[in-house]
Amino acid sequence: MRYSLTLTSKLALMEKTYSKISPETMSNLSPKAETVKFLLDYSKALSVIDCYKWKFEALLN
Repeated sequence: MRYSLTLTSKLALMEKTYSKISPETMSNLSPKAETVKFLLDYSKALSVIDCYKWKFEALLN
């Protein structure tokens, strides 16, 4: 019960925060080229190794 109350209050807070942005502003949002490049490079370098019950994440730079 406590979890559902916390989740509901967080959703209400998000609604209040993001409802202030006009639809025109929302349609003009786009990520910067360097942000996209960073995320793609990170996903290429990330390696997840499964070993029995454990998972190891390795960033291969």
